[in-house]
Amino acid sequence: MTTLRTRLTQVALVLAVPALAACSTNFGAPTDQVYIPARGVNDRSGDVDVLNVVVVSDTEGTGTVVATLVNNKGDEDTLTGVTVAGSEAEIADARESAALPVGGHNNLGTLGAVTASSPDIEEGRFVEVVFTFQRAGAITVEAPVVPHEGDYEDVPMGAQAID
Repeated sequence: MTTLRTRLTQVALVLAVPALAACSTNFGAPTDQVYIPARGVNDRSGDVDVLNVVVVSDTEGTGTVVATLVNNKGDEDTLTGVTVAGSEAEIADARESAALPVGGHNNLGTLGAVTASSPDIEEGRFVEVVFTFQRAGAITVEAPVVPHEGDYEDVPMGAQAID
């Protein structure tokens, strides 16, 4: 009888091991991280989140910077400059395109507000994009250059007039 109990206990343990091995306390696993399935790149390291950054190009050497800027600070901020592949980009109408209200956001792609020229802007490549702000620190990302088609066909190429 003791041998039977011992064997049953051993069998129960052998069967329980795979079930217990599936349990994990690794709460830092990649599945617990913020993930946005998009072509663009994100940077959440500063007071301003820079999200889904891409450079949309319809002509080699020129492009429109698309990004959503989210102000996490308790103060208003302003986008003061953007550099793409080492060249200063043009920011159209700072009144609308560069304003970052407290707790608010700004989508640069809707107005075609930030345009850049550089020989490095070529579809399929990555270019360094540096965002500078009046109050927050500068943020640098390596953004993909994507074609002006598909998901990005509605992006205005070049600055649009703001009424």
